[in-house]
Amino acid sequence: MYTGKIRQILLITDGCSNQGEDPIAMAALAKEQGITVNVIGVVEQDIIDEKGMTEIEGIALSGGGVSQIVYAQALSQTVQMVTRKAMNQTIQGVVNSQLKQILGRSQTMEDLPPEKRGEVMEIVDELGETVELDVLILVDTSASMKHKLPMVKEALFDLSLSLNARSGENQFSVYVFPGKKNDVEKLLDWTPKMQSLTSVFSQLSTGGITPTGPALRTAISAFNQKQSLRSLLSRDDESYFEESM
Repeated sequence: MYTGKIRQILLITDGCSNQGEDPIAMAALAKEQGITVNVIGVVEQDIIDEKGMTEIEGIALSGGGVSQIVYAQALSQTVQMVTRKAMNQTIQGVVNSQLKQILGRSQTMEDLPPEKRGEVMEIVDELGETVELDVLILVDTSASMKHKLPMVKEALFDLSLSLNARSGENQFSVYVFPGKKNDVEKLLDWTPKMQSLTSVFSQLSTGGITPTGPALRTAISAFNQKQSLRSLLSRDDESYFEESM
């Protein structure tokens, strides 16, 4: 049974990065470290340009995640759909690799007879409800996103409500780029609830640049810090336990 934690970056942007490292390379680095990168490209009535589209698809592809282009008005359902789809994709990958160990090198879910495949899909769905989930949300606040931010806020609030209906534990964190002083700014540290976002979002200022690569690099660091803090705390618990024996 899969007892790990699913770690996702959810990037919400409306186009091309134009400062710092290559975001596609940064997404590949995230994937290497077991973090899935999902991207939602937000458009208004205007169509997103080809360069922006290629970048959005490229980031998700190299980050092992899901990408979706969406009109701002439909953002809420899309954020939930992409998060859940990527979660199931990750679990399915884990289940597939375990099947290969059990059934032999060439076996995947597609090779199973239909009734067995149904059983495996049930396991994937069940794990989707129970597995621990960490989602770091990266929001593009470049100048062109200004009118879309109220919809982003609403979508994130809906996401937290929908995921909190799961039995598994969720942790959210929110970063924006560009920040007031740096390329990236932390809006919300790891928390199971995103209600506190409501007040923060109204104070956001939007800037011209889009440092997507540096934002992804910061997100990877945030996951690593969380992990090292967690292992430090569990080591402290162990030493406390040993001392009190």
